[in-house]
Amino acid sequence: MTSADRPATRLATRLSFLVAGFGLACWAPLVPFAKERLAVDDALLGLLLLSLGIGSVVAMLATGLLSARHGTKPIIIAGGIGLALVLPLLVVAGTPVTLALALLAFGAALGSIDVAMNIHAVEVERAAGVPLMSGFHALFSIGGFAGSAVMTALLSFHFGPLACALICSVLMLIAMAFAWPRLLRRSSQAQDGPLFVLPHGIVLLLALLAAITFLIEGAMLDWGALLVIGEGLVSEAQGGIGYIVFSIAMTAGRLGGDIVVARVGDRATLVGGSLLAVAGLAVLLLAASAAVAIAGFLLIGLGASNLVPVLFRRAARQTAMPTGLAVASITTAGYAGVLVGPAGIGFVAHAVSLPMAFWMLAAMMCVVTLSAHAVTAK
Repeated sequence: MTSADRPATRLATRLSFLVAGFGLACWAPLVPFAKERLAVDDALLGLLLLSLGIGSVVAMLATGLLSARHGTKPIIIAGGIGLALVLPLLVVAGTPVTLALALLAFGAALGSIDVAMNIHAVEVERAAGVPLMSGFHALFSIGGFAGSAVMTALLSFHFGPLACALICSVLMLIAMAFAWPRLLRRSSQAQDGPLFVLPHGIVLLLALLAAITFLIEGAMLDWGALLVIGEGLVSEAQGGIGYIVFSIAMTAGRLGGDIVVARVGDRATLVGGSLLAVAGLAVLLLAASAAVAIAGFLLIGLGASNLVPVLFRRAARQTAMPTGLAVASITTAGYAGVLVGPAGIGFVAHAVSLPMAFWMLAAMMCVVTLSAHAVTAK
């Protein structure tokens, strides 16, 4: 048994995904406190939040280069500890400039651990010889639930925002301390070759498919509630139910995804998952009642759940460019889909209608279906 195939190494990888999801989710309940503390309007708050995305994308590009030279372990540790140390700074930042800088650092830590843990996961899955990627990504989703739940519970018990952030930071530090000695010392993806390779070949297609899939997820978060409210299917107070169902379905799909992929393979998973997501979008858009619309969210979550894990696995099997740089390209494209895509949906919705924008998402998901053969040809 190699070090990459040890149960302890798998556990450390799962903890890395858990910490990444947990840290990101801890910030969400603190946003209203930051807005009130700084007395900023929605427009300025939106610009401040953009700092997080900028930090993430820049760090993702750098992580692909650094992991190719030094391996993933130091980057995972630095990213996880960075999330824990910067989180309290988001609570005490007293000016828009200091909050922007803190968010930039928080985003950099998140982007670093995100890319590095996926490269590490590819190595662990390859050594195991069985699908593991869906289960790893499920831990990110579970971390998101846990982070928002813990932070919300602490705030509900009237702990101050700083105390809440410190408690969550300690939990993340404990998890990273446990993972530290169990992560791979030096990944086989580490290399002494060129530190930059322009994305090309099949990696470009994988990155495009990742952007589409992440865009669907971002649309469910940012626009799903507005769609069902605008169609008169639910009240404003119930608008978030659809995303909750979508998130639960995606997490459940990933928890069982490794078994599904082991049985039917990557190509069938891409085809079946994308078609299920398209069907879910159609059900959502044609729904005449809240129950049917919720069923649409359920189908979208189940269908999309294992697409990204498969894309990362295929990045490990392509030979067009180094694995670490390929994973970084796919991750960055995915984040671009989340950050830029919802804004694009807004423009389309303004120009035509929000339902038409969602039909366009269904058409884009069909690209995943049509590309399944190309990305799994080897």
